[in-house]
Amino acid sequence: MTDDKKRDRLTKVIRSAGIENERLYRAVAEIDRADFLPAGLPAGVMYHDAPIQIGEGQTTSQPSLVAQMIDALELSTEDSALEIGTGYGYQTALLASICARVVSIEQSPELAQHARTNLAVQGFENVEVITGDGTHGAPAEAPFDGIVVSAAAPEVPSPLAEQLAEQGRMVIPLGPGGREEVLVYGKRSGRLEMLERMTLAAFVPLLRR
Repeated sequence: MTDDKKRDRLTKVIRSAGIENERLYRAVAEIDRADFLPAGLPAGVMYHDAPIQIGEGQTTSQPSLVAQMIDALELSTEDSALEIGTGYGYQTALLASICARVVSIEQSPELAQHARTNLAVQGFENVEVITGDGTHGAPAEAPFDGIVVSAAAPEVPSPLAEQLAEQGRMVIPLGPGGREEVLVYGKRSGRLEMLERMTLAAFVPLLRR
């Protein structure tokens, strides 16, 4: 099977995951996951719907789960998003394709630089990648209409709850690291309200610096 066919098959797998946002589905079809992974990986790995180790003790999630988490944010083209856990920038690119502005925080300086380079090469200009502790969020850039956390936390970090805009949505895996429940929250009258239990999944722990 050619690389293009493997990529098309992955796109169909993501589509079958129940993505409702057509802009997101178009982004999935247009953005090549291989552009946001370490060099030298075989196509059978890059285009498989599975997590991939990306170095620095970090993992990029399977594309279908990435798309489901973004879809649950229900972002519009005018919205802003905060991403915790940039990795190589694949999820960041998808977010930047469907909303106005993305601020992404990565605790690893090496991974953050890889992401900046990848995003710049692909022409994404509405993204800011910050190196730092994701549990603190980005208060100077808040509020955010959507927040997606790509690492496991025992509870929702209070700064992230504070930085979510009223009527905004947050997707976060809660648990000890390794077996978590991905939950969707909404902010109503200044408080977080759980809206949906998405799925069980395995994430690396959300690290503090």
